[in-house]
Amino acid sequence: MKKETILLIIVTVMVGAFGGVIFTNAKKDTAAGNPPVSSAPSIDYQQRINNLEVILAKEPNNRNAWVQLGHNYFDSNQPMKAIEPYAKALEMDGDDPDILTDQGTMFRRIGWFDKAIDNFEKANELNPNHVQSLYNLGIVYRDDLGNQKKAKEAWTRYLLISPIGKQADRVRIMIDHMENGH
Repeated sequence: MKKETILLIIVTVMVGAFGGVIFTNAKKDTAAGNPPVSSAPSIDYQQRINNLEVILAKEPNNRNAWVQLGHNYFDSNQPMKAIEPYAKALEMDGDDPDILTDQGTMFRRIGWFDKAIDNFEKANELNPNHVQSLYNLGIVYRDDLGNQKKAKEAWTRYLLISPIGKQADRVRIMIDHMENGH
């Protein structure tokens, strides 16, 4: 055999063995209850929240900081705390369908379904093409209030605006499940 062939075989065996050791150790860690190491950085929501509160103490009319504070509470699953920063942002500019929808989602999470519906409907009035508010409206009607007729109305409007895409396909499936009892 040529030297290159022997060297290639040795390198291949070593890489395979090394890969096997890494794979086996990773499996042991996972089996022992240790989560696999992720290269994605974790987000420190509390640090972000603290930083935004410092900014807002100095700049209470900083609408963007109120929005970001609401988002950080939203993303860290603190719905009750998210509602107020969104309300402050909406006091400064109430014509923001995205913030109305985010706040509506927080209302839904704490069980304030009427307030959630009001927000989603207002968001859709401000922007009749705001599909996320229609999607969420259907979710509240179907899942929380058991009103399949209203859910279907919201999702039908959704599909008129946005008939193509993964979310539209999901909406069709949800309507189909309601109609056919899947």
